[in-house]
Amino acid sequence: MDQANILIIGGGVIGCAIANTVSKRWQDVFLVEQFPKLGMATSTRNSGVNHSGIYYPKNSLKARLCVEGNRLTYEFCKKHNVPFRHCGKLVVAVDAHEETELVALKKRGEENGVEGLRLIGADEIRAREPHINGYAALDVPSTGIVSAEELVHAYARVATNQGANVVTRAQLISLQPSAESIRVGLRIGDEKDAQDETIEARCVINAAGLYADDVAAMLGNHSWKIYPVRGEYCEVRGPRSSLINNLVYPLPHSDGLSLGVHFTKTLWGTFLLGPTATYVEGKDNYEKNRLPIEDFARSAKTLLPEIIESDLQLGYSGLRPKLVPPGGHGIADFVITRDPNVPQAIHLVGMESPGLTAAPSIAEHVVGLAAEVLA
Repeated sequence: MDQANILIIGGGVIGCAIANTVSKRWQDVFLVEQFPKLGMATSTRNSGVNHSGIYYPKNSLKARLCVEGNRLTYEFCKKHNVPFRHCGKLVVAVDAHEETELVALKKRGEENGVEGLRLIGADEIRAREPHINGYAALDVPSTGIVSAEELVHAYARVATNQGANVVTRAQLISLQPSAESIRVGLRIGDEKDAQDETIEARCVINAAGLYADDVAAMLGNHSWKIYPVRGEYCEVRGPRSSLINNLVYPLPHSDGLSLGVHFTKTLWGTFLLGPTATYVEGKDNYEKNRLPIEDFARSAKTLLPEIIESDLQLGYSGLRPKLVPPGGHGIADFVITRDPNVPQAIHLVGMESPGLTAAPSIAEHVVGLAAEVLA
């Protein structure tokens, strides 16, 4: 039976960032991922935005870790040759009524420590984004785009180079805590030739994304329930992709469900329209009852009047691990905590946006908790 100081469950961007950070300090670090490749779920099925931190309640983990993570993500990308574009974004108000909300958003961002925010008028919007219809906008210079897939793999690659063991196709089948450790049962390999393995870990970090509540439940902790919310995208390719230059957002949903269907100029030159936000049954429900393209075109016309249905083709979809149930309101904060009954376990639950941005600062936060466990 293998022995580990730290075993991380979940090979998404947060799990891989944690592996990178903890393997600088400790040996015998394992990361296990149930899918054949790292980052196949929430981590790479998103807009790939390096967020600024303007949206989240003051003093929340999301606000603090996003602002810090924005800087750390750019630094990591530069150091490890992960493609990115530091382009800024516009959050656009379509009329005077929405401008009031824009001012409030600017104030919240400034309270969170986001630098360089300023309000601009219709003329400057047109200079930046000639095809966008806007009354006013919040210019957010710290926002950018990153290759989510390459970021995940870079974190994992650096962790491996530091001695971490990264294992894919590793399905978690049991967690058995004792006084000093947790015995982790795994089924490793393809279904036909899978083998059961056991790793005894002094510290287990639950970074299982959509399945983090299920992992916690395996330790008898039923404190959380994750509600999958599907976000769908359309893509505009070819000459019509020049309608958008960088990042353009509407004001976020008042219920906190999403940041709104926005325009993202990709690193490969197309632009994405999305994501939508729909509660779904099932943590693998990416395709059932997809929204029709005409719905995307209709919603886009408010900010981009020139867009037509034939410009769009259906893109990918992703699932957010929401802690707010259907019909609920507000932004639930990240949960990052040691288990009160199994202190060798650290849970990360509800790790939706801005998880991609905040991953390196989340990892630093987790190091502090892991140090308590391993003291």
